[in-house]
Amino acid sequence: MPILNVNNADVDVVQTGAGRDLVLLHSLLADRTTFDRALPALARRRRVTRINLPGYGASTAAGDGIEAYADHVAATLRALKLPAQTDVLGNGFGAFIAVALAIRHGQSFDRLVVSNSLAAFPPAGKEPLKLMAEKVSQQGMTAVLDAAIKRMFPEPFAAAHPDIVAERRAALAKADPTCFSKACLALSRVDFNPLLAGIRNRTLVLAGELDGATPAPLTRALAAGIPGAAFIEIAGCGHTPQIEKTEFYTATLEDFLS
Repeated sequence: MPILNVNNADVDVVQTGAGRDLVLLHSLLADRTTFDRALPALARRRRVTRINLPGYGASTAAGDGIEAYADHVAATLRALKLPAQTDVLGNGFGAFIAVALAIRHGQSFDRLVVSNSLAAFPPAGKEPLKLMAEKVSQQGMTAVLDAAIKRMFPEPFAAAHPDIVAERRAALAKADPTCFSKACLALSRVDFNPLLAGIRNRTLVLAGELDGATPAPLTRALAAGIPGAAFIEIAGCGHTPQIEKTEFYTATLEDFLS
């Protein structure tokens, strides 16, 4: 579909399949192609909308802060005329946005899937984000590609799948450095803890057992803060279950979203 213009920002979005609507929001370390392996199963009975967040693909900058990203996604859903029965899934950065979307615009969609996210980063977790922001601002995306891959994949998976590592490096290298840097800083400032109890969307929270970017115990704490949220920890998985554990991931989503 053509590029949308939402509040004077370009939004690069693609829709696949037919049926109940499902929106996918990607992580800081990837563009929307991170969902490609899961897409055939997810689109079998759904219309899947994959949005490139600001700074990825042809999507342009759209405000600062996780709240601004959530407002931008909400405006995009309205521009697409997606119904209130739409489900929203976010991975990593996209999951932080999805949580903020539920807090600020929860009535605009139905079920929420939070994959590999936190209510807030602890102090030690904020420093790598600030460091990546600084490096990218000074040296461009190439300066953080190695660090990004280490945050995405456990070492055994990366060693066993050099083709996937190369694919993900190439995709991330195309991200806009200014948007990436702002996103890193936005993540370092997030604290959803006082607001989680207000979420009314039926929620599933997924965590990777080996996720170094958003550790599973902290993701479990996020789930505990959302009323009625289900929590599943995926064994032997890092930050991207849609790539690392595709079959389990899609089967789990099918159970929750059916």
